[in-house]
Amino acid sequence: MYDYIDGKLAFKSPAYVVIDAGGVGYHINISLNTYSQLGSHERCKLFVWLHVKEDAHTLYGFADEGERRLFLHLVSISGIGPSTGRMMLSSITPTEIQAAIVQGNVATIQKIKGIGPKSAQRVILELQDKLKKEGPDSLTAAPANATVREEALSALVTLGFAKNAAEKVIEQHMAKNSDVLTVEQLIKFALKSL
Repeated sequence: MYDYIDGKLAFKSPAYVVIDAGGVGYHINISLNTYSQLGSHERCKLFVWLHVKEDAHTLYGFADEGERRLFLHLVSISGIGPSTGRMMLSSITPTEIQAAIVQGNVATIQKIKGIGPKSAQRVILELQDKLKKEGPDSLTAAPANATVREEALSALVTLGFAKNAAEKVIEQHMAKNSDVLTVEQLIKFALKSL
């Protein structure tokens, strides 16, 4: 529903922030990782996810898209809710979580408060292939002025294609065509080839 909220940082604590955007104060739960990245800026932009329950609508905020993507992967696992996902992102960095999952390091995941051996194994079992498919740089945000090639690649990975396969198809098409291509043309060709 919401992608991000950008506004004046009205209040900041390690557990949540209040962002004043357009005269409305949004109470947004954050991880310690996001808290440390906010610094002392007066204005901030957080990527958000809205959790809807029958008795509450809760916003969770993230410093970047990569952290939000990892959080959504974590909460997709049975037995891991938003509070546990936030605890995981507060205990160790998103990069360390991703590395532990990809490498199958149960001990690192198990060190997180609230995660037992069975939960750690379930996290690795369910996310290992997804995170390997996305590649090691899935936690880094797409550059603001990305090239046509980078935008097309990002779109294909978002659609669920393996990054390596998408890169190969894009490179093949760019080598065949010397004229300037649009993002749409590259994506259409790749969708036909993949």
